[in-house]
Amino acid sequence: MNNNQTVDIIKSSGEKVKFSYEKLRNSLKRTGAENDLVTQIIGTVKDELYQGISTKEIYNRAFALLKKKKSYLASKYKLKKAIYELGPTGFPFERFIGAILKYSGYSIEVGKILQGKCVKHEVDVFAQKNSETIVVECKFHSQQGFNCNVKVPLYINSRFQDIKEKWGADSNKKSTLSAGWVVTNTRFTEGAIIYGNCVGLYLLSWDYPIENGLKDRIDRLGLYPITVSTLLTNREKQFLLSRDVVLCSELIGDSFYLDHLGVSEIRKEKILNEIKQLCKN
Repeated sequence: MNNNQTVDIIKSSGEKVKFSYEKLRNSLKRTGAENDLVTQIIGTVKDELYQGISTKEIYNRAFALLKKKKSYLASKYKLKKAIYELGPTGFPFERFIGAILKYSGYSIEVGKILQGKCVKHEVDVFAQKNSETIVVECKFHSQQGFNCNVKVPLYINSRFQDIKEKWGADSNKKSTLSAGWVVTNTRFTEGAIIYGNCVGLYLLSWDYPIENGLKDRIDRLGLYPITVSTLLTNREKQFLLSRDVVLCSELIGDSFYLDHLGVSEIRKEKILNEIKQLCKN
């Protein structure tokens, strides 16, 4: 298909948009793939485009071409899908966000009960560093196409204010409850962002804040979830998650879990090599 020809594609939400070669190029380059490989994949995908093709079909084709060349590049490319694979309960996602904060120097607790002025609240992630304390609420979606609307930060802000009022009245507290966070693996609507910024909530989504969203932080820090692996089976991934191995970097130090799963030495070496390539950033 000619580059100048406009192609309508269907997003996971059902929305019809114009296909962008530039977006595909940027997503491939973000994996660290060389320019020649990126150009080659775009050329192959271009020949297979047709009106009404889904973004899922385009992704699957680009993913397969990357995996054929270098599995760790394909792992990076499937990051968004890998986050969805942390589901369906959302609890592994909470541990994943906790692991990211822990890497940034916070001590964290997942599922902590805090007393508010009026009622008790279970917060997804409770994090402390020096004299700063933050409470994080995670909104996980196991399927694409579901965004967080303004009702989410409205609800979470009311909980945060109840906790904050009780916290501030306790003279024994040695740290300041500095912020309430709302984290989602999808996106916030415009209304949610406007409200969150207005009341002082910190919003973190797949691509927000711009250039410092979830995908940017993961790529920058090399903190990939174990579900990005193209070599582990779904059963093996779920076993590792059940043992609190959420990050790829954690498996490097706890590779005995692969022995427990009965992974052969040859396959074990391939899995660890893939993960080391991912984490070396």
